[in-house]
Amino acid sequence: MVWKELRSFEDLPPIETKSGLAMKRHTPLRTETNVMCVHVKIDGHNIVVPIINQLQSLSHLAREAIQRLEDSGVDCDMAHDQCYFKKFHRDEFYIIKPSDIIKDVLSDDDMVEIVARKVKRKERSPASDDGRVEESEESEECSVSHESEQTIDMDGSSLDLDILMLLSKGGWQLSLSEETMGRLAETRGIVEGIVDKGYIKYGVNTGFGLLSRVVVENDKLVDLQYNIVRSHCAGVGEALSLEATRRMLALRINVLAKAYSGCSPDLVEHMVRMFNKDCLPYIPAQGTVGASGDLAPLAHLAQGAIGEGKMWSPSTGWGDALEVLAANGITPYQMKAKDGLSSINGTQFICAVGAEALHRAKHCLNTTLVTCSLILDILFGHMEAFDERVHEIRPHSGQQRVAAAFRALCHSAKYPSEIYELEKHDVQDPYTLRCVPQVIGVTLDTINFVEGIFSTEINSVTDNPLVFGPLEGHKDADVISAGNFHGQYPAKALDYLTIAVQDIGNMSERRLERLCNPTCSNLPAFLVESPGLNSGFMIPHCTSAALVSENKTLCFPSSADTQSTSAGKEDHVSMGGWSARKALKAVKNLENILAIELLAACQALEFRRPHHTTEPLEAV
Repeated sequence: MVWKELRSFEDLPPIETKSGLAMKRHTPLRTETNVMCVHVKIDGHNIVVPIINQLQSLSHLAREAIQRLEDSGVDCDMAHDQCYFKKFHRDEFYIIKPSDIIKDVLSDDDMVEIVARKVKRKERSPASDDGRVEESEESEECSVSHESEQTIDMDGSSLDLDILMLLSKGGWQLSLSEETMGRLAETRGIVEGIVDKGYIKYGVNTGFGLLSRVVVENDKLVDLQYNIVRSHCAGVGEALSLEATRRMLALRINVLAKAYSGCSPDLVEHMVRMFNKDCLPYIPAQGTVGASGDLAPLAHLAQGAIGEGKMWSPSTGWGDALEVLAANGITPYQMKAKDGLSSINGTQFICAVGAEALHRAKHCLNTTLVTCSLILDILFGHMEAFDERVHEIRPHSGQQRVAAAFRALCHSAKYPSEIYELEKHDVQDPYTLRCVPQVIGVTLDTINFVEGIFSTEINSVTDNPLVFGPLEGHKDADVISAGNFHGQYPAKALDYLTIAVQDIGNMSERRLERLCNPTCSNLPAFLVESPGLNSGFMIPHCTSAALVSENKTLCFPSSADTQSTSAGKEDHVSMGGWSARKALKAVKNLENILAIELLAACQALEFRRPHHTTEPLEAV
């Protein structure tokens, strides 16, 4: 059922999580503007804990929560140093450790659950052949991690978008197979042969861009790698989220694992160690033009690998990369020939940010189908427009699937609606109800198209130059300078996505207006008792209208723009970084637009009582 996939948004209490916990947001009273308030669930009780000193560790939060619980007369056997934390965001949770600094992992009004570690005693070690019984301690944190800490083999060919989104949560391990390492060693041997024999190949022993005519001597090749990373660290703006940084690191590992970059296998293994220890460099979100790849953001990623710049890990919080790596038992990577360029050339920033926009857009689509189905019933709409025969004679895939969703959710012999059987006043519905299959259907088809582009892109070699081993019929290996780094494919796809989701927002705002307008809905003005005394959804509708208007300005395709860079050598670029960021911004706006509409629909439903809608829609 489509309706079962409805997401809970931050604006919609209660917030349902995968752990089954339901919490409501409340705004606590604050006497100081610098006080952070954290909503804590502990031992089955919900409390609010104000935090004045945010430089303390989460252990302080646990100690304070336990004390407040006991002060209220509740016995609590939990020890503040024998627990861990679940941080809730949307319908997911993340494990955070007591040693984490509060300001690094929590924000005002965040929700966490404090969970006691569980200890197992006298567990037989599977490695003990002599039958000895060994004591072992296993926390629930570990058992949670083992459930999600599966190992993903990065081979450059089999990563899918669902796995990529899971990787962004943390708690996953990456690995490289012997076959992958063998391929990496083979192409690395080609690069080393070029260097040893003194052949001149772009990207191996030359400068870059307009400076590609400059030949670099062998004794300067290591310096060249560090120089390109440091000089390209020119990003500005806010940092990528930790989730997006994990995706970006995983994507870079995946493209290098294809073994066409000629980098050292040691570089790929080093990046895998960083991912597995959750060592995440600071990556500014602005500065890429999407060709030659996402140079600036990827340079910041590589900067962390060599122990420079800022970095975050669960055990240290934010700090100097050198210190964060050391705290996690990792030595800074020592660059070798071509490793620098291999680290920074590709579309991984566009894909890391764009994948989130795509993932959240899919949930928005499900939400709008549920909400619109509910409003169709509330406004005494007609089901004839969704008749299967209508859509068979204009057989676009998305249109047919959207119409089928309405037939599954709305009034039918299987799921009758008492509201639908009431007397109807109009013989024809407005377009925002009647034409949803035709309008949102193409949004669905666009989402599927974008997903196809991304599924190919995240498993593609987007480096340059490319190193090919000896092919059948060819005696020698080849190093080819081409254009796979160009971000036009994902950039165009994300511009399409932004335009497509705008249709969802346009229709949502118009349906909200019809609900609030008594001449259209035959409901109280702005869906509130005593209109005038109460304003109801008057201003939430204004918020929706403002967000819809903002999204319209984001629909200009940045991939239609280009600026010549690198002194004319890179004379056409994709601007895909902005395509990705504005797509994600548009989807985030859309989530709020849909949240307002869904709240209004649920409010409107109460004015149709005692009559009920269909069983699937009542379950919302």
